[in-house]
Amino acid sequence: MKKLYNNYIKSFSGLSREVWWLSLITLINRAGTMVIPFLSIYLSDSLSFSLSDVGWIMSFFGIGSVFGTWLGGKLTDKIGYYKVMLFSLIGTGILFVLLQFANTFETFCAGIFFVMLVADSFRPAMFVALNAYSKPENRTRSVTLIRLAINLGFSAGPAIGGLIITFFSYQGLFWVDGVTCILAAFLLLQVLHPKKSKVEAEIKVENPISAYKDKAFWVFFVAMFIFGFVFLQYFSTIPLYYKEIRMLNELEIGLLMGFSGLFIFIFEMPLIDWLQNSKTSKIKLVAIGLFLVAMSYIVLNLTSWVGILWIGMVLMSIGEMMAFPFSNAFAVERSKKGNPGEYMALYSISFSLAHIFSHNVGMQMIAEFGYEFTWNVITVFALVGVLTLLFLMKVLKKEVIKK
Repeated sequence: MKKLYNNYIKSFSGLSREVWWLSLITLINRAGTMVIPFLSIYLSDSLSFSLSDVGWIMSFFGIGSVFGTWLGGKLTDKIGYYKVMLFSLIGTGILFVLLQFANTFETFCAGIFFVMLVADSFRPAMFVALNAYSKPENRTRSVTLIRLAINLGFSAGPAIGGLIITFFSYQGLFWVDGVTCILAAFLLLQVLHPKKSKVEAEIKVENPISAYKDKAFWVFFVAMFIFGFVFLQYFSTIPLYYKEIRMLNELEIGLLMGFSGLFIFIFEMPLIDWLQNSKTSKIKLVAIGLFLVAMSYIVLNLTSWVGILWIGMVLMSIGEMMAFPFSNAFAVERSKKGNPGEYMALYSISFSLAHIFSHNVGMQMIAEFGYEFTWNVITVFALVGVLTLLFLMKVLKKEVIKK
């Protein structure tokens, strides 16, 4: 037991102070985004929108995310990651508070678009900051630490969100989201001033190659879009499935989804440390992760036993633990060919595009064909993503041979 504990602590060693601060800022920010897991339920129950309307609103969520991520990447390369992160946090906080006053289909579409436009400009800036603050040998673990912060926030956020909804109202969630984003901005000002860090000069590339001309990265982009499409169902259709088919209330849904974040928080860093030492290729590990996420959907159709929900959540969590850190690490390594902001923006855009189609298509399929059919289709689509990643492995091998 002592050896296990020592190995666990060792997996966190060697990371820079700035990475730890960035993780804390991310934790505060992520803990506040407790509206998102309940958004589809809020729209259908509190605002009485149809599943079709909810699907279109979630598409505007994704469109805002695409433009925000692209804009964040451009601004990061022009004015630096620090300013982009600061403005994003403050702007997101204000917009989240205002979003509660949108109560028609048109105003909510516009509101969620602008929230995501500002909020997701943070992502490429944060990834570039992480690259600047990390030593090359620690970058995958640094990404993992950020993800631990995200998942710790995600484990606390839905659980607290469920309590707020149960004892107060949905409006309280919007206030908490807004305030926590602004608190994260104040912490950023206090602990990560650019004068205190080794900044952009270290990560500039002379004669950069455009990410948009990198063919292998485009194959990776397609695979990440598929992964995002499949994974994001856990933030829209899955909560509705828990409520409508499995008869869980908001508190139970929050606890189940919070379990995922806690599970990842406990096991991800040791798992990543072990997988890094196995010398398995990053793309192969992402493919295995996507396969496990696919299995998390198909098991839902096997039995009405409530325990299958927990098994599905564990499969999804392990898949997520493998796919996200190693896909991010691959994107960071690939970004050495060109402008880091451009590469990390394109990586993030793959998930933003998934936001546009994932929620909407999932909602429309459920409305037309039901949950069981939808989970079968999503499983098959995920397996297409696995095949795409296997194809990418062959493309990368050819690149090595040509060199």
